[in-house]
Amino acid sequence: MLDFIRALRSRSGLALRLPGLLLAFLIAELFYKFHSFVLECAAFLLTWLVLDWVAERISAVLRWRTTAGPAGPR
Repeated sequence: MLDFIRALRSRSGLALRLPGLLLAFLIAELFYKFHSFVLECAAFLLTWLVLDWVAERISAVLRWRTTAGPAGPR
C-alpha cells in the first residue's frame, strides 16, 4: 500500500500499479461473494498483491530485454 501511495508521485510507477488495482477491484466485485466484509477485503488485497507481483515480474523482464538487447546479456 505504501508503494502504491509513493507511486502516485511517479508517472511510471502509477502506470504500473494502477491497472492491477483496478483489475483486482473488478475481480473482487464480480466474483467474491463471501457474505463477509473481512473475507472479501482479504481476498481483494491478496488478488491485488498477486496482480502487482505479476506486473513487477513482467516489467522486470521487459526492462532486462531492452537493456540486454537482441544478443542477450554479456
